[in-house]
Amino acid sequence: MPLDATRPLPISGEPVSGSATRTWPEGFLWGSATAAAQVEGASHQGGKEDSVWDAFARVPGAIAHGDTLKDAVQHYDRMPEDVRIMKELGLGSYRFSTSWARVRPGDRGPNPEGLDFYSRLVDELLDAGILPWLTLYHWDLPQALEEKGGWANRDTAYRFVDYANDVYSALGDRVQHWTTFNEPFCSSLLGYAAGVHAPGRQEPSAAVAAIHHQHLAHGLAVNTLRSRGAEQIGITLNLSNSIPKDPTDPIDLDAARRFDSLQNRIFLDPILRGEYPEDTLADLEQFGIRDVIQFGDLEIIGTPIDFLGVNHYHDDLISGHPTGGGDGHSGGTTRKTSSCWIGSEDIAFPSRGLPRTAMNWEVNPDGLRKLLVRLGEEYPTLPPLYVTENGAAYDDAVSSDGAVHDTERTAFVLDHIAAVGEAIDAGADVRGYFVWSLLDNFEWSWGYGKRFGIVRVDYNSFERTVKDSGHAYRQLISSARANGEVEQSRVQGLTPSGA
Repeated sequence: MPLDATRPLPISGEPVSGSATRTWPEGFLWGSATAAAQVEGASHQGGKEDSVWDAFARVPGAIAHGDTLKDAVQHYDRMPEDVRIMKELGLGSYRFSTSWARVRPGDRGPNPEGLDFYSRLVDELLDAGILPWLTLYHWDLPQALEEKGGWANRDTAYRFVDYANDVYSALGDRVQHWTTFNEPFCSSLLGYAAGVHAPGRQEPSAAVAAIHHQHLAHGLAVNTLRSRGAEQIGITLNLSNSIPKDPTDPIDLDAARRFDSLQNRIFLDPILRGEYPEDTLADLEQFGIRDVIQFGDLEIIGTPIDFLGVNHYHDDLISGHPTGGGDGHSGGTTRKTSSCWIGSEDIAFPSRGLPRTAMNWEVNPDGLRKLLVRLGEEYPTLPPLYVTENGAAYDDAVSSDGAVHDTERTAFVLDHIAAVGEAIDAGADVRGYFVWSLLDNFEWSWGYGKRFGIVRVDYNSFERTVKDSGHAYRQLISSARANGEVEQSRVQGLTPSGA
């Protein structure tokens, strides 16, 4: 249904009013995000074949309730309706991913029908005045490549470049912003070490190889896309603060160091410094990290990027002493899994007594401020930042009045946006914010049991209902624009292919 422009903000408070009335930097970008595997459905239509997630969903116990990606939320069929909702929300940009398994089924070659879907999506966005923000890899590796070793096989990095070239050939005339990878932490450590994510392997050495080969694929793709004329190229990492429970305890301090190494620095340092941290190399030597690094790799991986996407949902209190607390990465699987903290399985995550989301993640908006400021302080070559995912899962429901009064999510989003503003005040060069997610969707091993959307999806009828958090976000964007920022000018000069 159309949005009610007169609908009031569903909650009030200083963080909300501060976000709505502050003057944001000129050109600050307001958006939302999804991922192909989570929303598209049509898992074997239009020429698409299995991704690792399609195959993983058939493994008994891998996905909660036996859910699959077959329908997801039917974005493939309902894409124009979803773009209309984006426009009514006032989004300046939509961050989406293309599916490798749809673009190159079986990785045999380009699929015109799959590429046409993304071309139509880009045209719909441009017609609506919404900037397309494209991610090439959000975890849907063709299953055919996994059967050849997946990301543990160095050759997959070169196959990724073929895929990137196909997408650029189809969309490069209309897409300016290119993200190579989304959260390589998850597709390497959760997929190849923990076994919680596809492909479900529990092989620490394969996980280390996957990290390096994804880094290599990123660097190769940056060079290739730039040579073809791409204007803005970056990568998105999921980053966290590593807070020792007792900063005077050497055991807690070392646990926090090792967590920071595996969560943050093993990704940040090769990309922004062209090198792996020495302590990371030492920690992971037993898993063969030095063996997969070839001459010239780090120069390629350290190719300068134009932006860094930061995904952040929570930060972490860390201890080296057993506490019995989970690490938030168990997922919805009933299969036996392993720790993603390879070589550091003793890392513990004690509670700070903070509120928690439905994912059992602690809520601490100030952690986002600290993270954004820290990045600028520790990385002299840091490019501009965009918060490319931030949001929360809560167990919301449709009320008797037909609305979704998701008070907790609304507060989460607005309080974190306020934290972004505070980071900018402290000197962080943040140029945009994308709320996760536009739509309720397939939440990986949790299936459809966790809802992150600012738009609710009925999983029987697929009807969309904008939640109170979506209305609040729309009003914040409107207020921000009224205070002078003009991010929608970025689509000027970009025209749909048929125009």
